[in-house]
Amino acid sequence: MPGTELIGRGFRILAEGLGPFVDEQMSVAQPDGHDWVAALEAKDRSRFGHARSLSVSDPALLLRVLWAHWHVFDGVLPVVARSYAGELRDVRNRWAHNDAFADSEVRRALETMELLLRRVGAHASAEAVLGLYAPGLGQPAGQDAGLNAPRKALEVQREPVDVAGEASSPVSPSDTADSAPASVQEEAGTQPSEAKAADTGDSGQEQAQGEAPGEGEPGRRDRRGRNRYRDRRGRAAAQEDDADWWSLRDDDVLIPIAGILAIFEHYAFVQTSGYLRGPHDVYISLAQVRKYRLRKGDHITGAVRQLREGERPEKYKALVRLDSVNGADAQPGADRPEFHRLTPLIPQERMRLETDPGLLIPRIIDLFAPIGKGQRGLILAPPKAGRTTVLQHIARAITRNNPECHLMIVLVDERPEAVTDMQRSVKGEVISSTSDRPAEEHISIAELAFERAKRLVELGHDVVILLDSISRLASAYNLTAPASGRLLPGGLDPVALHPVTSLFTTARTIEDGGSLTVLATASVGTGSRLEETVAAELSRLATMQLRLDRTLAAERIFPAFDLRASGTQNEEILLGAEELGIVSTLRRFVRAMDAEQTIRVMVDRLGRTRSNIEFLMEVHKSS
Repeated sequence: MPGTELIGRGFRILAEGLGPFVDEQMSVAQPDGHDWVAALEAKDRSRFGHARSLSVSDPALLLRVLWAHWHVFDGVLPVVARSYAGELRDVRNRWAHNDAFADSEVRRALETMELLLRRVGAHASAEAVLGLYAPGLGQPAGQDAGLNAPRKALEVQREPVDVAGEASSPVSPSDTADSAPASVQEEAGTQPSEAKAADTGDSGQEQAQGEAPGEGEPGRRDRRGRNRYRDRRGRAAAQEDDADWWSLRDDDVLIPIAGILAIFEHYAFVQTSGYLRGPHDVYISLAQVRKYRLRKGDHITGAVRQLREGERPEKYKALVRLDSVNGADAQPGADRPEFHRLTPLIPQERMRLETDPGLLIPRIIDLFAPIGKGQRGLILAPPKAGRTTVLQHIARAITRNNPECHLMIVLVDERPEAVTDMQRSVKGEVISSTSDRPAEEHISIAELAFERAKRLVELGHDVVILLDSISRLASAYNLTAPASGRLLPGGLDPVALHPVTSLFTTARTIEDGGSLTVLATASVGTGSRLEETVAAELSRLATMQLRLDRTLAAERIFPAFDLRASGTQNEEILLGAEELGIVSTLRRFVRAMDAEQTIRVMVDRLGRTRSNIEFLMEVHKSS
């Protein structure tokens, strides 16, 4: 059978399967039940002075609508369907002009029709098209020989399109290439920025030929970019958007997965191995992200499809089923509270750290720098002053006295052995990026950890983040930030300081909700002006400070707290009236002595009592 006749039959089948779907979606999108076909005829008449009669049985109209009115279908179809429509418009133009088609071009056109029909759920029509190109072109029926073989790009001469500027989809044509995972773009030799640069040149040539912006773009750029990815059928990224349920077969085996969602500019991943990228991460399309209103830091459970027999291994599997989001059933368009819209309050509820009588670090913190849920605390520590020990004591006390709090210890640019020690010492969630990793990775794990904490707070949970250290995080931002032309003392770029302060100020207690407590360590006394600048800026934002003294640490006096420089804003809200009065008396006593004498006296007096209450009663009696 001649190729042109096969393509003509394919278009008739395409119209039968695609027509009801397009008609339904366009009718829903029309206000007050207006006839969308009549509306298009009227628009053509106003633009060209005349209009031919349009019909939903015309494949040219259906493909035109799919391309130019993509915003109507964006929520129900993956973006790759728009590329299929654009490619088939080119084929139809050639077919209408009686162009000759090579066998490979016929096979590709019919194959694209089949893929588009399956995307809209018209499986019977898809099978009918499959019956055309499989036996008709020497392929065994039911096999996808044409899918796995590289296919020659369609070289087409388009006729001028008749609709301009109608597409208002939030996904631009360039997203067709950029929505694929970075690994696929790298394998293809094209990074997102390169693809965009190439697109700019092509679109200029096409518009010079009379093409209207917003339509007709898929031809040349898709032949170089998107179609090349589609030839790699075995990879999840080659599908370039979500592998929806209708692409599954009854005999497919689904593998459950779970992880934290990380969203990038043109794609997203469920990171199944933690807060860092790993080889078993799962690709999730931006269409699914928009459909379910997913956010960075969401905990996702779902399923991926096991490779079918004969398929090549994928670098990243694609999510084919979304089961739950943060422990709740996944619902399209579900309303969720937004962290930045929640009302922040001054910390109201105290977190007591005191545990055993012999553990003096948490007892001293309770007395001189009490911590409330939602506190924004800064631990100012010189080198070798025992800040890791302080963090471990705080972490153990929180898990013991406040089990309702979700504890996250974020270690940035840390020594590997220190990470292991922290993991073995505390029961909280340890999130780390060691010193041998690049600065981009330090930033990535910190940002994702804070986003995860926000999602938990939105659900009403109390979260505590112990960050060590915020100074090293600022250095990582300073290394990767684009130069702004201005420098703060120490060579710190203001552009690098802003994300650090943004993360630090996420700490808050929510009215009638959860809380996010952030206790971050900052380096001082190192001789680095950059670290001093960071510490000074964050001190302005902190509502609680705990300062360690280098002189005390050098003399092996621990805990090396400078109690005169430590304290909490609005501590009267956290302390009872009687306790506040006694603590005020204690502070006056402390200010009369130097740092070394103060800590020696406190260690001695606390060691004689079994609890802080007993100690305060003795102070009250002696005063």
